[in-house]
Amino acid sequence: MRLVSLLPSATEIVYALGLGDDLVGVTFECDEPPQARADKTVVVGGRDTRGMSPAEIDDYVKSRLAAGEDLYTLHAGAMSELAPELILTQDLCRVCALPSDHVSDALDHLGCRSDVLSLDPYTLDEVLDTIVEVGARTGVPDRAAALVGGLRDRLSAVAAAVRGRPRPRVAVVEWVDPPFTAGHWVPDLVRAAGGEPVAGRPGARSVQTTWQEFHDAAPEVIIVSPCGFHLDGAVRQAETVAPRFPGVPVWAIDADGLVVRPGPRLVDGVEAMAAILHPDAVATPAGPVIARVA
Repeated sequence: MRLVSLLPSATEIVYALGLGDDLVGVTFECDEPPQARADKTVVVGGRDTRGMSPAEIDDYVKSRLAAGEDLYTLHAGAMSELAPELILTQDLCRVCALPSDHVSDALDHLGCRSDVLSLDPYTLDEVLDTIVEVGARTGVPDRAAALVGGLRDRLSAVAAAVRGRPRPRVAVVEWVDPPFTAGHWVPDLVRAAGGEPVAGRPGARSVQTTWQEFHDAAPEVIIVSPCGFHLDGAVRQAETVAPRFPGVPVWAIDADGLVVRPGPRLVDGVEAMAAILHPDAVATPAGPVIARVA
């Protein structure tokens, strides 16, 4: 089956299901595994924000959306030439990826007959369900069941390791300028890691908030997890957050790798958070994915 993925998390799911050879098109943000962007045709482009500050990125996003403009560009002609049988996309967040209705409109205009599967999870369980759904639609349901079974086994192992231990109050900062709460599945990750999520929105969209609201939530640990950034960018942003919360441990985490993309690596995120919250019960993850800033 010829597949096109229009969001990084779907690309990770495709490879985790052993379907990398079936994938023909990706987005410019599909960097895991690295060969996805290097070997496949890029059919969605967007602005490179690596040289911009969080405030500049926020201003850019808000101005584009206010003007009714898209943040992503669909290279419809290139996608048409790929002749995909199934396109994986989303309607969850206009800031994160191209909405599925834009894809459908482009396909209608080009006369392409591709199926479109929109992946829109709001909770950790729903993320795991999307893996099962992709497996079913691509003809590998047994692989999907095995993958999800393994992920649930790892979640159960973390739950056993932290059972009966004190659950620190944890605030996850999804953006720092302006500050945003963490929503969707992120509070589920904190809870699965043995923490009590505060100043968050479980199963709901992330929203702009104030630093006072974070203070009022009385967090005992703060994890800075800025959407669109790996560990190095998260560390830089966490360093601006730490002075606001003297005496509170502040950690940075590889957000794109472990927290904000709804794919299999969210379980890696649970394990990493558990190592932050319960270091004497859960081993520190391999690789540079977390760092204490204060």
